[in-house]
Order: sequence, then structure tokens, then C-alpha cells
Amino acid sequence: MARLRDANRFRVAFSPGCMDWLTNSMSPSTSMSLGLALFFAGLVNSAFSTEFEVGPGKKLTSLGDVPWGGLTPGDVVSIAWRVEPYREKFVLCVRGTAEHPIVVRGVPGPNGELPVVDGRDATTPATLDYWGGERSVIKVGGATKPADVMPAHLVIENLEVQGALPPYSFTGRKGVQKYLPGAAAISVEKVEHLVIRRCVLHDSGNGLFVSHSSRDLLIDGCRIYDNGIEKDIYEHNSYTEALGIVFQNNHYGPLRAGCPGNNLKDRSAGLVVRDNWIEGGNRALDLVDAADAPEICASPAYRDTYVYGNVLIKLDDAINGQVIHYGGDSGKTGWYRKGTLHFFHNTVVSRRGANTTLFGLSTDDESVDARNNIFWDKPGGAKLAICDGPGHVALAANWISHGWVGSRGFRKGDITGVETVLTGDAPGFADEAHDDFHLVPESPCVGAAAALPPELSLSQGVKKSNDLGASLGH
Repeated sequence: MARLRDANRFRVAFSPGCMDWLTNSMSPSTSMSLGLALFFAGLVNSAFSTEFEVGPGKKLTSLGDVPWGGLTPGDVVSIAWRVEPYREKFVLCVRGTAEHPIVVRGVPGPNGELPVVDGRDATTPATLDYWGGERSVIKVGGATKPADVMPAHLVIENLEVQGALPPYSFTGRKGVQKYLPGAAAISVEKVEHLVIRRCVLHDSGNGLFVSHSSRDLLIDGCRIYDNGIEKDIYEHNSYTEALGIVFQNNHYGPLRAGCPGNNLKDRSAGLVVRDNWIEGGNRALDLVDAADAPEICASPAYRDTYVYGNVLIKLDDAINGQVIHYGGDSGKTGWYRKGTLHFFHNTVVSRRGANTTLFGLSTDDESVDARNNIFWDKPGGAKLAICDGPGHVALAANWISHGWVGSRGFRKGDITGVETVLTGDAPGFADEAHDDFHLVPESPCVGAAAALPPELSLSQGVKKSNDLGASLGH
């Protein structure tokens, strides 16, 4: 993974918790004065914010008309849908605030169509000058014009972004250039506090790329599919490395035909993957090490990864039999996660004709705590293994296809909790053939879930359920 280095001199000084402590330690009069000052400062800030409307019939007809380098807290760029894509690209290298983020927002068409930003044959506004154009359609962080800062408090929503794929080309700082294989629809070099919401990212080397100089990201309600490079294992639907990142309510579809990359590949600390649909990929989840990013590896959050409420589907075209890989892949084992993958309330479906392994753990220092999941293998449980190789897996109240095995081949680690497993030929899906994995009332998985430990249910805000598998509420 490319390393895009930057000093953290722009890191936000006050968290909400710090501000609470500061306010509570003051006298009532001083606290009120501070509150009024902040309130009126917010009003002034809002009064000077601007909405830049782009599209047919608007004052701004192209993305190049937007003053990207002059956006200030509270500004909104509204991009209206039109029949033709916007064949333009840009960088966001500006700072909003927690109260007044800078928002780039698509305005859907009459039938809900999202505005399309297409990197194919795209042009770059003359007011912008930034490196990495061959790696992005929309880039966050890293520019000469505007001046390079640590971007902060940004929102990108309701856009369809595509076309960061060789042999497509664009016009940038060096004239006409071709995209590199690792180019991404949205590429994040560095940021503090970024929300990417309800976007469609496809037809690129990587749908989403996030480099390690990034903090506090939320990827919410997006559709990410049809990315990757043929015969290349290094490009994925998403490829991320950050200090704090949450994926929720997203729909990950298969990669482009002939592309052997993974679906969601991540090297982050503070990783949460919840309530997503993830279908296809060499692996559905490849959760590996942040090699050469000591600030991420040193975080206590690096040792705990939370994956819950998801539907994971292993397709029959996958070369690799693993559904989830946890630990590392750099070969520098000292950097590996060496912690616990908390895996609960997920529905895992394998349609692979050959053998399937649920968990691949890199070393004996990695563990999985698997609770209240459904593991269903369509060809039959005899082809389904829990874990091969090293590491430790603790099972608690999971339903697994009848005939499953603990492992195939050499096994260094251990699997505990086997006595808690429920088995059968079918878990009671409403309509598996049409991807409806809701449970019918007579399912053996209804009401079979065990209570989660308080540290899981409280800290992660888990939806309460007495059933095994994903809640399928989104």
C-alpha cells in the first residue's frame, strides 16, 4: 500500500470530551459566557457560509467553476444531476469544523439518479494544482493549489464516482495522463473527520482508497462494486488504512470480472464493520497489518476489530477459500494485529463448490471471538472448515452447516466452544435463491442467540436481537 506521509501538526486539539471537561470545570458565569460566545460565533460562521449550486440552469455550470480552494466552514457544494456525466476531477484540501463541516453533495434526479462524476477524459480546473491525479477522480488532501493543509470535517454524499481505471486518461498538471492501476474513484491522502455517505463507487482500480495519515472516517450507505484490475491481486473494492474508521450500511458487490482482489481490505486501528452486505471478492474481508505505520500499530484500538450484523457471501468464482483473513500480510509479523476479531451476529453464506474456510489467522497471536453467527455452506457442511493454520477461535452459540470440520491440514491453534454449536442442513432462510436471508418463524436460529458480553453490547451500540445471524434491518 502506498505510504503518503505527512506531519500531524494540524491535528485537532480539543475532542468533545475535552470541551465537556473544560466547561464543567468553570464557574456558572464563565461557562455561560463561553457558551454564548460559541453560540454567536456559530451564528457568524453560518451567516457567512455559502451554497455553490452546480448544474443545468445554475449560475455554475461545471465543477471547474467551484472555488474549491476557497471553501470555508459551513459551505455546501450542491451538484445537480444531469443526463451527461461531469467529466471533471478535483481535490478537497480545505478545513471545515465539527459544527460547520464543508459538504459536497449530489442532488438526485427525478427518479433518484445520482449525479455522475466520471474520470474518463476528465479535465482538472485551472485553479487547482495537485499531485496524485493519476490515482484519483476525487482526491482528499495533498495539493499545491490550494495551499497544502490537513483537511478536516468534510462530507461527500450522493455522488456516483467512476472511471479511475487504465487505459482511461485525463488532463491534469502534466497534460494528458493515464490512470495508474491503483487509482481510486475517491482517494484519501490525509484527512481528519470525513464522512462518505450514499455514494456509488465503481469502474476503478480501487473504489475507495484511504492512506494512513487519515483519522476518523465514516463510510455509510454506499454502494461499492465493479472495481479491480484483471489478474492483479493488489486492487480492491476498498483499500483503507486509518486511525478510526467505520463501515456501516454499505452494499459491496462483486469486483470486475477477472479481478482477483479482495472486497473490503483494511489496515486500520479502531475498525468497525457493521450492518453491511459484502458479496464476492477473493476474500470478503482482508483485515491485515499497518506495516510501517507505527502510529496506527501503537494504538490500543489496533488490537480489537469489530465485525457484526453483516451478510457475507462467498461466490463460486473465488480462487481463495478463505472468507475472512485477520492478522497481517507484510511478512513483518511484529506489525501484525495480534489481537481479537470480535465477530458476531453475522450471516455467512458460501456458494463455493470447493472447500471454504471461514477464518484465516496469520499467527498464533491472533484470535476470533465468534458469537451468534450463521455459517451456511450451500454445497454441504463437509466442505466447510472453521480455521486452518495458527490462531485461536472461540465459538459461542453459532449455527453451522451439518458436517463442518474444525480444520483441514496442519493446525497449531485451537477451537473452543464446539459444544455450543447448533447444526442442521438449513438455517431457515426465507428465500436463499433470491438472496433473502431473513429467518422464517420456524427457523432453528430464531431465539437461539446468547447474550453478548456487556463490553460488546454497550460499547458498540449493538441492536438487541434474540436471533442468530444478521438482523437484516437495513
